[in-house]
Amino acid sequence: MDKVTVPLLKQMKRQGQKIVALTSYDYSTTRLLNESGVDVILVGDSLGMVKLGYSSTLPVTVEDMVYHTRIVARGNSRALLVTDMPYMSYQASLEDAVRSGGKMIKAGAEAVKIEGGTEMSRIIRALMVAKIPVMGHLGMTPQSVHMFGGYRVQGRERAARKNLLSDAKALERLGVFALVLECVPMDLARKITRAISIPTIGIGAGPHCDGQVLVIDDMIGITAPPLPRFVKSYARVRETIRSAVRAYGRDVRRGTFPDDAHSYR
Repeated sequence: MDKVTVPLLKQMKRQGQKIVALTSYDYSTTRLLNESGVDVILVGDSLGMVKLGYSSTLPVTVEDMVYHTRIVARGNSRALLVTDMPYMSYQASLEDAVRSGGKMIKAGAEAVKIEGGTEMSRIIRALMVAKIPVMGHLGMTPQSVHMFGGYRVQGRERAARKNLLSDAKALERLGVFALVLECVPMDLARKITRAISIPTIGIGAGPHCDGQVLVIDDMIGITAPPLPRFVKSYARVRETIRSAVRAYGRDVRRGTFPDDAHSYR
């Protein structure tokens, strides 16, 4: 299959091809995602919650993202590799934004994702002047969790719906190549998707987006419940691992592992 690039992603929208995206944070998972035909791999700052043990994405650092991007890039061959810009890596100054974005690209990312609407205009322009492709993110933006008062659906009120649609159009004009819509009503996501020419990638935004993304640990059943309503688990890896470890423990304690077949003479 062809290498997925920024222009190819836009072409997929024009041709009505759905975009498959998942997060990844390590080499071996990335290899599996490539073998399985995933179009976009996101090194998400969600790693703070699913890999580093934080209660939110806010403590994640640029160094964390660079480290995991470098590992994922080694395992990536086909997918478009996008890295999240973590909290306070781009908000303070244009210099911070370009420097942080450049570190992600040097680590192997092919684009970066930032959260926010028109208030991010200057930052997006600065990144693009530095030849760094930008993916946008609207709706429930996890870096704004304290302002929202928790992880809540966005865009239910008339004013909020109008603002989200306006922000989506503005981000398209700025040159953002794709847009994540998180936790917004599906009718609003459909309206936004039809109103802009760049791909929308939904997470908790219903079936009408041009593609979908989930956190890999949620999707394969590693994350402990409860899970958000929008998550569909396609496997029960958590139970598989527990079962395998218990079986291993039983064999070790009984002295049946290792046996001759697993020993050297």
